[in-house]
Amino acid sequence: MHYYRYSTAEVSCCYKYLLFSYNIIFWLSGVVLLAVGFWAWSEKGVLSDITKVTRLHGFDPVWLVLVVGVVMFTLGFAGCVGALRENICLLKFFCGAIVIIFFLELAAAVLAFLFQDWVRERVKEFFENNVKAYRDDIDLQNLVDSLQKANMCCGARGPDDWDLNEYFNCTGINNSREKCGVPFSCCVADPAQKQKVVNTQCGYDVRMKKSSEWSTLIYTKGCIDALEAWLPRNIYIVAGLFIAISLLQIFGIFLARTLISDIEAVKAGYRF
Repeated sequence: MHYYRYSTAEVSCCYKYLLFSYNIIFWLSGVVLLAVGFWAWSEKGVLSDITKVTRLHGFDPVWLVLVVGVVMFTLGFAGCVGALRENICLLKFFCGAIVIIFFLELAAAVLAFLFQDWVRERVKEFFENNVKAYRDDIDLQNLVDSLQKANMCCGARGPDDWDLNEYFNCTGINNSREKCGVPFSCCVADPAQKQKVVNTQCGYDVRMKKSSEWSTLIYTKGCIDALEAWLPRNIYIVAGLFIAISLLQIFGIFLARTLISDIEAVKAGYRF
């Protein structure tokens, strides 16, 4: 009579398909972001002339969309295939990448808290560079306008920062119609004006007037000061968002590690 020994270890279908579902969302989101990014570049003609990317001296928001899309697509693909095929290498890659991203986020948050002055200077430089390149890229322009309108601010430290832009500066050699003005997103909303009607010329010649008159026409607070004031008021929202993202990452790590342990246990059982 022959006796056969069967391994009792098995891969949990629950964890396997939970991890697959978790990653399919990442993968599809990555596909969408990549499609949006390449569409934006095609609209700007970057795909036909890649050198246009290097001509922009400010921040191109499409880069952020593409980088996030590539990361999400890669991790989602590795997680999906790793879960379905029970591939330990892909699962370890997925798990390791999520762990690295988690600790990078944690380190960035801690360093930003400890070195607030340094972060403030970098943000100021970043915003000033984008003010300079405001007219160079439509996506950057929309980003700056959205930031100024949402926070009711103008420039990095104030409206005079728009002297950094060649179209808005007040120098004598500037022949632009926007000379000594500010973008329309700096303008104080007129209560009598319909919200859907945007007066894109409301900032023309504003800085030719006395600075005491600015407050009735444009926002005089800088966007850095506005963001610094916004953060304490919304600290619970920011903390809640950070915790939610962290919990999602920890959940993904838990699923991947559990599945890896199950697969290794099954493989170890087959050796006996």
